[in-house]
Amino acid sequence: METLKRKARRVVTAAIVERDGKVLVARRRPGLVAGGLWEFPGGKLEEGEDPRRGLERELEEELGVAARVGGLVCSVPFDGTGTSFELMVFRVELLSDGLRLTDHDEIGWLEPADMDETLFSKPDRREPIGEGR
Repeated sequence: METLKRKARRVVTAAIVERDGKVLVARRRPGLVAGGLWEFPGGKLEEGEDPRRGLERELEEELGVAARVGGLVCSVPFDGTGTSFELMVFRVELLSDGLRLTDHDEIGWLEPADMDETLFSKPDRREPIGEGR
């Protein structure tokens, strides 16, 4: 009988950045995966990368800002069409201003009550529609 090796689940990070009661969100550029949908900034870890360090790197690459990654908010498995990963969400403090967009075409600061989850990518929703976490 052939032994199957389970592949380690990919880890993706996301940042919760709060200022004056509002949370930073970014909209993915059209043409990218989940283009036109909002998300919390972050991204995939490189092989063996520490999640906090990886999130700092992703924020520098995607938004051009230095950041200090704080406590873990939650870690949630996500299984969607053709993708499966562990989403690690951290509280983050931005250490610089002047956000620069690369993978996004717009950023916004929203009050949590004003977030329309149907406009967010499925992993960034509290309860994804149609696909489990």
